[in-house]
Amino acid sequence: MTVEIREPANGDELRAAFDLRYEVFCNEQGVPLELELDEHDADALHLVAVEDGEVVATCRLLRVGDTVKFGRLVVAQRARRRGIAADMLAETERRARELRARRLVLSAQTYAVKLYEDAGYVAFGDTYDDAGIEHISMERELA
Repeated sequence: MTVEIREPANGDELRAAFDLRYEVFCNEQGVPLELELDEHDADALHLVAVEDGEVVATCRLLRVGDTVKFGRLVVAQRARRRGIAADMLAETERRARELRARRLVLSAQTYAVKLYEDAGYVAFGDTYDDAGIEHISMERELA
């Protein structure tokens, strides 16, 4: 099956992306809804991975100066372990380069650090708690 990674085609796909984030972050991981949805969603560039008309992954990008902050990456449980997250990271890098960003930054759940390291990200700073989940900051220089 082919997975297409792109911006949501319409409001239904964007709502499906938010529903998927709710399913993974709130239901699976126990993140409170008030911490999952925030004011940055209105300004972010959202990407979705669509397979057979269904949103199976999503993430968002926020431009802050010459940096793009990548976040809210989720993959539906039934679509995991198929390389979709890595494909989302590649598309994120492509988009960041189009925006002439000099670097990408993200806050990684520590269990997923290898995914980001494999995509060229480097951890910095100490681990920290975010919504009850251990995270570490990571970056990838683009310039």
